[in-house]
Amino acid sequence: MSRGARPPERSPRRLGQNFLADPNLMDAIVREAALTPEDVVLEVGGGAGALTERLAPAVRWLHVVEIDERLRDDLGDLVEEAGGGIDLVWGDVMKVDLSSLAPVPTKMVANLPYSIATPLLVKTIAELPSVESWLVMVQREIADRLRADPGTREYGSPSVLVQLACEVTMLRTVDPAVFVPRPRVGSALLRLRRKRAGADDDLAAVVRLGFAHRRKSLARSLELARAGSLAPARAALESMGKPPDARAETLSPEEWEVFGRALAEHGEES
Repeated sequence: MSRGARPPERSPRRLGQNFLADPNLMDAIVREAALTPEDVVLEVGGGAGALTERLAPAVRWLHVVEIDERLRDDLGDLVEEAGGGIDLVWGDVMKVDLSSLAPVPTKMVANLPYSIATPLLVKTIAELPSVESWLVMVQREIADRLRADPGTREYGSPSVLVQLACEVTMLRTVDPAVFVPRPRVGSALLRLRRKRAGADDDLAAVVRLGFAHRRKSLARSLELARAGSLAPARAALESMGKPPDARAETLSPEEWEVFGRALAEHGEES
């Protein structure tokens, strides 16, 4: 039985849910994901199961995380019809221990709730080193941020944290008309391919703090959050051949990694 993109009645905007209503696009997503019978896929936001039912037959195992309890009947029926190979996890994915999923996911394919798309991608990169690729529908603005170049307005801490671990490609833009309810913004299909492990906790914290005050220099931004950081940060920048008053957006992802090591070597004053 094919499921449309029927949302639950009075689907709450607060959940950031916009259900795909174009079966051709859903089929294209599955093709672009290049799934194999050995893959274990993570889908976040299963909705009524329209994408879920396309993913499940193509892979060894499918983990579906869904927060909206009103969808239990739809997804429960789908699992029963499938006869196995689908694991339903009910709850807020940002609070779920993704590392406990078994078998471990190798790919992520999802129409992501826009409200959590960026932090969720960063979370999966950090918590699921087994994931080698992501194919996700996100807000167009998010896609632009995650693939932004240094020095641009869109470039920020998510750009750095995602690009350190992955190659980021926008495959296509998507018209709002293919969603129910229709969002007020454009969307994009985004592919991430892992090239290495993500930033560790210390580097991730430095990156976030460095971008916290974009009108200030990187060193000043760090100092505002961690007293004693100013001199070590300036020294670390100079050791890299950067001006001591360089701003966060001028460092490439790779330079942020160098900066993190240099900062540790110069030591922050307690």
